[in-house]
Amino acid sequence: MKPTFAILAAIATLTAAPALAAGVPANITAALAAPSRPAADTARDAARKPGDLLAFTGVKTGDKVVDLIMGGGYFTRILSGAVGPTGHVYAYQPAEFVGFSADYGKALKDVAAAYPNVTPLGAAFSALDLPDGLDLVFTVQNYHDMHLKPFAADTAAKVNAEIFKSLKKGGVYLVVDHAALPGTGIAPADTLHRIDIAAVKSEVEAAGFKLEAQSPMLAAPADPHTANVFDPSIRGKTDQFILKFRKPK
Repeated sequence: MKPTFAILAAIATLTAAPALAAGVPANITAALAAPSRPAADTARDAARKPGDLLAFTGVKTGDKVVDLIMGGGYFTRILSGAVGPTGHVYAYQPAEFVGFSADYGKALKDVAAAYPNVTPLGAAFSALDLPDGLDLVFTVQNYHDMHLKPFAADTAAKVNAEIFKSLKKGGVYLVVDHAALPGTGIAPADTLHRIDIAAVKSEVEAAGFKLEAQSPMLAAPADPHTANVFDPSIRGKTDQFILKFRKPK
């Protein structure tokens, strides 16, 4: 059954005061409390801190956003509620990912079918064409994937350029990823599924963005940064950086 925005609005009214007091706006609090969210998603909230993370982006009701490389749709579902019926979410799942695993295609189809303000995008990286006038492009734990060996060496540069073109002036590009050791650049992307924060800053700024802020909310100092993020010893406990870029006005 599709979630109703009336339910989300009611939740927002009930939770507005504590949400503002905690620093997480009511639109995001309501989205997190939506009964349509799968139990498997809510079980991950303590580790992923979606309320604080989305508050950091500044996403508002009515915004037009892209969940770039949406994976299983964890953040797509939250963003749908956060922007509300007057906003829109474009869920992008690269065709290359769908070709690798049918589960990615199913996730894209299922989320788009369940949420009336979500539009699926499934082009290959090389053919990515985002809608214009975006307020936010949001990508979590997937920036490094654009540097995997199967993809062209200029994939990240082309995607960053497309994002810059499609965002409004003043729009936000939020990048979260698993941290690699300083000085390692993009090399760990293919072997460890990590990337050096300095490499991301350099690439995104080269597209025209300005780094506005970064947050330590997902930092994990105990992470040695040398294990593959899927290794049981570190999975779910990696050191992650959060970078907030803005397109100049």
